Amino acid sequence: MWKLIYAVILLFVCSRAEKLSSKECEDLGFTGLALCSDCNALAEYVKDQELLSDCKKCCAEDSDDSISKIIYSGAVLEVCMRKLVFYPEVVSFIEDEKEKFPSVKIQYLFNAPPKLIMLDDAGQHKEIIRIDNWKREHMLEFLRAKLKPIAAI
Repeated sequence: MWKLIYAVILLFVCSRAEKLSSKECEDLGFTGLALCSDCNALAEYVKDQELLSDCKKCCAEDSDDSISKIIYSGAVLEVCMRKLVFYPEVVSFIEDEKEKFPSVKIQYLFNAPPKLIMLDDAGQHKEIIRIDNWKREHMLEFLRAKLKPIAAI
């Protein structure tokens, strides 16, 4: 009986502990320091269980400590100007919402998929997030949550 209980617990722990390497996560589009609570937020918008499972395998566990909530000083929205036609939500954000975020800079880079590069206080790249399929509202919500208010910078 104890062997069966031990086996079930071991199986549960092993399945929960499965994490992917940073390279594997980057290949899947999950880069940087995403918290597992971000995966839970993603689950509200995305119903693809495989994507959510990959997110859970690439995230960092949240801490109850409020300091663990990662906030950035700025961001760079990097995108290929030629490919913008394929990303109307990104175009809409740049044209209509960008001025609300003075700490977000636009960088056009040939053949780059749309991504947010989150910056620390020193302007160093700390997290890269692909936003190919994000809606404008999701970009707004993410930046409001993850960027320091301009008065705090």
